Amino acid sequence: MAVVEAKADAGIILTASHNPKQWNALKLLNHKGEFISAKEGEALLEISERGDFDFAAIDDIGHTTIREDFLSSHIQHIIDLPLVDVEAIQKAGLKVAIDGINSSGGFAIPALLEKLGVKQIEKVHCDPTGQFAHNPEPLKEHVVDLCELVKNKKADIGFVVDPDVDRLAIVSEDGEMFGEEYTLVAVADYILEHTPGSTVSNLSSSRALRDITEKHHQSYFASAVGEVNVVEKMKSEKAIIGGEGNGGIIYPELHYGRDALVGIALFLTYMVKKNKRVSEIKAAFPTYYMEKRKIELPENKDVDKLLDEVRQAHQHENITTIDGVKIDFDNEWVHLRKSNTEPIIRVYAESTTKENVNQLADRFVQEIVSKI
Repeated sequence: MAVVEAKADAGIILTASHNPKQWNALKLLNHKGEFISAKEGEALLEISERGDFDFAAIDDIGHTTIREDFLSSHIQHIIDLPLVDVEAIQKAGLKVAIDGINSSGGFAIPALLEKLGVKQIEKVHCDPTGQFAHNPEPLKEHVVDLCELVKNKKADIGFVVDPDVDRLAIVSEDGEMFGEEYTLVAVADYILEHTPGSTVSNLSSSRALRDITEKHHQSYFASAVGEVNVVEKMKSEKAIIGGEGNGGIIYPELHYGRDALVGIALFLTYMVKKNKRVSEIKAAFPTYYMEKRKIELPENKDVDKLLDEVRQAHQHENITTIDGVKIDFDNEWVHLRKSNTEPIIRVYAESTTKENVNQLADRFVQEIVSKI
């Protein structure tokens, strides 16, 4: 949003997201404040490798302006959204616990909560030193401190984000994880209650979003994995809410980017309007279990050919091939994707019980291994 507000030609985010602290990276944005596409990225790399550009003279470089109001402006845009009810949140008198993993969430989330009228904020790891207190990926095994804080302080809810605040995980009042896959599902349920329209998530995300969308008599669409692919699909289908199953929420009413802050504001509004505890909200959704595996391959193995063999073996099933091979069965699915950086195949599976999802994942791992 800062790119658009500043009328900049592009933007750069310095972050390696949820990767360990020894990593860093650049996320490149276009003039709309959206991630550049894979095609645009390839074109930039080609230009860089060719050295086909001129350096500007020192007097033509331009100038630097430091602005410290972008966060407050961003939060105000969230507060002004019609579906964010500050008065209802304030009246609820919630106690909210947060884990900022000593990164930008450590100051961004408290600033948002204060504007939402939350008076009781319990913090852990909110000193923005950049020295991550735990593995920065917001998974259950990494957020033990937050779960304990929620229980010990009798908080109504807990929030944890990744370092660049685009993934949102929620902890229920009992100290249990709400489930990253269900962050988007819950927010979508709230949005769809008030705004008819389609939804989008990537192929590796939970079927629960499709179920909730169809409950509201709307259409669900799947995209290839990757935020830029989700956004492109959302635009083509005019989706009102979308994202990824890792807790990434994209709400076009604000902007076309994953945003944990807007997710927090919308979830809190949904929660207080339902007048239900977080665990009760989760219990109302379809129950699915997900399993993720990876299969190491010989260095020179033709992965595309291997995936096509799997596709042919299941050609009578409901198959999607826009990103690897996804096979949808009546009550479960499996998604097979090759890695772009290492010789492996990633296996994602989802079913209605833990036993079934493990059997499904095992079955396809064995099938692929038998073809190597």
